[in-house]
Amino acid sequence: MESLTRMQAFVQVVEAGGFSAAARKAGKSKALLSKYVRDLEDELGVRLLNRTTRQLAPTEVGVAYHREAVDILQRLDDLTASVRDSHGEPRGHLRISGPRFFGDSELGGAITEFMATHPEITVDIRLDDRFVDLVEEGFDVAIRVSEPVDSSLIARRLAPFRVVCCAAPAWIAAHGRPEKPADLAGLPAIADTNARNWSHWPFVVDGERIVVPVTARLHANAPQVAATAAEAGLGVARTPWFAVRRAVEEGRLEVLLADHELRNLTVHAVYPHRRHLSAKVRVFVDFMVGWFERRRRSEPCV
Repeated sequence: MESLTRMQAFVQVVEAGGFSAAARKAGKSKALLSKYVRDLEDELGVRLLNRTTRQLAPTEVGVAYHREAVDILQRLDDLTASVRDSHGEPRGHLRISGPRFFGDSELGGAITEFMATHPEITVDIRLDDRFVDLVEEGFDVAIRVSEPVDSSLIARRLAPFRVVCCAAPAWIAAHGRPEKPADLAGLPAIADTNARNWSHWPFVVDGERIVVPVTARLHANAPQVAATAAEAGLGVARTPWFAVRRAVEEGRLEVLLADHELRNLTVHAVYPHRRHLSAKVRVFVDFMVGWFERRRRSEPCV
């Protein structure tokens, strides 16, 4: 039991960036955490932390030990939660990762509804357009928009994700309606830089995937900005359907090249392979499956 306590103390110190910060967060004394880490180093016979008067950082061995310790502690938490939750309401703290471009406008409502349904679960959602390392960074689950996902994770399909090209009717009247993807070459475009291929737009022609280089007048890392610019007639935008759906329905934008859209993007809930899946993760993923299903009936392809 002492080894586990020392391990927890080491993880807390590394993740807080120092003994003082870890002590405040854990509600323990700095001296006690320092003793636990020192005892752990003595037990293992190695130095886990490099200490100076200005900073503290794990050694190479410490980095490897921290990675494995986080996984061990998470597995223990999952096992404890699984046993407890089998006899009551799921509870605990749930850390969720999601893409900023999608989370700002789409996931907030889902998270709020989930928390109302499960009052014993607290949530920390972090929006970031990079793919985080769930295990390394301590996340329970991530919502991702991607093609087929990392096989080291368990993925639950939530919904298809549509990305469309669109432009304002006045722009189409002035420049003509592109009939094939190659017609976009040389035309003014609006780049949604959340997409990995923002400067080379992918399409399907005769069953084959092709890319068309585009010349962007505007670069924006927010789909709503790209949609607004397209409405203003600045060019063709390629952006998620959810950002332009209302404008298309109201006639402010028109979808272009619909027959050549890629159809392989999907919204997934992903989480690490674990022997004991905690109830808080299980109920969250199940909830998101149902939430997206309801959305899909009213607003196809997200």
